[in-house]
Amino acid sequence: MTIKRGMHVFGYTDGTHGGHAEVEFSGARVPAENLISGEGEGFAIAQARLGPGRIHHCMRQIGAAERALELMCRRVTGRSAWGKPLAEQGVIQDWIAESAGPDRVGAAAGAQDGLADGHGGNKGAHAEIQAIKIATPRMAQWVIDKAIQAHGAGGISQDYPLAHLWASARTLRFADGPDEVHKRSLARRELRRYQAG
Repeated sequence: MTIKRGMHVFGYTDGTHGGHAEVEFSGARVPAENLISGEGEGFAIAQARLGPGRIHHCMRQIGAAERALELMCRRVTGRSAWGKPLAEQGVIQDWIAESAGPDRVGAAAGAQDGLADGHGGNKGAHAEIQAIKIATPRMAQWVIDKAIQAHGAGGISQDYPLAHLWASARTLRFADGPDEVHKRSLARRELRRYQAG
């Protein structure tokens, strides 16, 4: 195995967590006694990990959106434009109201653990997991974008964490499958409920 180079994602190295790398495997073989499961079952193992991983990603994005909302609220209560505090501007109030919306992460996590509807696991919570995987990064990206707007040029600088939070939210729309794959699968699942009867 050769680590060819570190990769940047939206210009960030994510060096604090080891980052992402381009890795080359040449002549790599796994002895039979080192297999985690049966030969050819790697995809199934990866899929089993993805459900809880997707919930975890979405929980982190909820946290990022909440942090951005807090930064936005602090910023607009301390600055004025056009003779009144930014917090009194209608568009800012609209952004804050939209940013404080509900999420479905808790419901998906509960369903995944078997706490909802009497069936659990990744299959039982598949629709909820797909729904949050689509909605949460988009919601977080929207909230963070409005916080960037409220901070002006500072919002895209290193003076605030907002640019990095935005890049992380946008990246998640690729991680563990792009939005379009999840949308297609979720739409088919929803349509089956109506086509069966």
